[in-house]
Parts: sequence; structure tokens; C-alpha cells
Amino acid sequence: MALEISAMEMDIILKLVIATGLGLLIGLEREINKSAAGLKTFSIVCMGSALFTVAALSTGSSTAVSGVISGIGFLGAATVFRGESKVSGLTTAALVWTTAAIGVAVGFGLYFAAAAVALLVLVILIPVEYVEKKLIKSHRQ
Repeated sequence: MALEISAMEMDIILKLVIATGLGLLIGLEREINKSAAGLKTFSIVCMGSALFTVAALSTGSSTAVSGVISGIGFLGAATVFRGESKVSGLTTAALVWTTAAIGVAVGFGLYFAAAAVALLVLVILIPVEYVEKKLIKSHRQ
């Protein structure tokens, strides 16, 4: 008795692989910059969000996506820390939220939109990080 995978299951697996890959791209940038959340966190958030979306589509439940948004809000809040003179972790929290949105988009089959957002996130992170370090922070000191 051979185990057969249906076309629908192959589509779901493809969505999960794409979401994981996009999450890994964002996580790699965070890992390089020594963020608290990195490769594993972002790839799992993106993949999990895609799976919740696929499950919602399969069952006809529209509440699963709103559950992802609420749950990710709590996860993002856990990455924000307030010190005496500054707040840190806001970028990580925003990235966790955006990565979840990328996963939701992949779950809905919006591959190009999800990839475009992942690319835009990297465009924001890498050049803007450079500008922040070179121009803004040196100007503040």
C-alpha cells in the first residue's frame, strides 16, 4: 500500500516551503546583525502563519488569520525592551509582524506579493541600517 500525496497537499507543502524560505531570508539579515530573533524565529513565524492561513482556507474559517495577527502581536511585544534611556526591539517586533503577514500572503497563494514584501524588507533593513549607522547616529553624538 503506497502513500499517495494529493495535488492539494503538494500545493500546501509548496506554500510552506516558500514561506519558510522567505522567513529564512529575513532571519538571515537579523542573524547577521545579531538580533535576538534570527533564522529559526523568522522562518518558523512565516511558515506557521502560512499553515494557519492554509488551514483557514481549507476549513472556511476566517478567524484563523485574525488569530495569527493577535498571536504575533504578543510575540512581537515580548521582543520589545525598555531601558532607562531607550527602547529596543521595535524593529524585531515589526519584522515578526511583517514576516507573519508574508506567511499569510503565501498561504493565500499570493506568492509574488509575499516575495516582493520580503525583498522590500531586505531593502529597508540593509541600506537603511547603513544610513542609520553612518549618518543619523554619528550626527546625534
